[in-house]
Amino acid sequence: MIVAEQKPLEEIKAMIAPYQRILVVGCGTCVTVCFAGGEKEVAILASSLRMASRIDGNPKQIDEAVVQRQCEWEFLDTIKDQVGSYDAILGLGCGVGTQAIAEHFPGVIALPGLNTSFMGLTVEAGVWAERCAACGSCILDKTGGICPIARCSKSLLNGPCGGSSGGKCEISKEVDCAWDMIVKRMKERGQLEKLLEINPPKDWSTARDGGPRRISREDLMLAREGELP
Repeated sequence: MIVAEQKPLEEIKAMIAPYQRILVVGCGTCVTVCFAGGEKEVAILASSLRMASRIDGNPKQIDEAVVQRQCEWEFLDTIKDQVGSYDAILGLGCGVGTQAIAEHFPGVIALPGLNTSFMGLTVEAGVWAERCAACGSCILDKTGGICPIARCSKSLLNGPCGGSSGGKCEISKEVDCAWDMIVKRMKERGQLEKLLEINPPKDWSTARDGGPRRISREDLMLAREGELP
């Protein structure tokens, strides 16, 4: 899932300062799971901003809404009759969600209330860890299901680097060495010999270095247009 954190209150206050009528919009999927932009977080932030604006002597109209997914037009359409009443929308969704709001409602200012951090998983209650860098060329089949791009501090394709000690990365004793984990996993599976195969230099054109990415499924496009059964 996409993991995000709420921006500091003072930063948000400065962002909304030029506007009087603000709609705080949460998202019911990823950022709800990581307790950054769900219904509860929207209510708390909206209340805090209303209170802060009164204390500052400039009371603002700050209302709340939550859509199931900010990144899809059909869910954003559930608030289309509301947005015209506001000077700005404060999005408590990932960066994609805020951009979707800006694109779908071009007449309204869209502001980011969260900092999007990474794609990860829940390690334990209140702890999330990065697991995928969305590089566009997955090699998990070769590394025992452990991603060296996201989890190795140097994103090494052929490791380890020699800088680890006791299974920990040289950058911090709190960071596990990804390649130490990969070697142990492959050894447990009896597939250690696979690591003798040298992975070629990565083609970063499938990642962000190749520019903004887009995926088109012709079969789905044709089905939508009625050209497929």
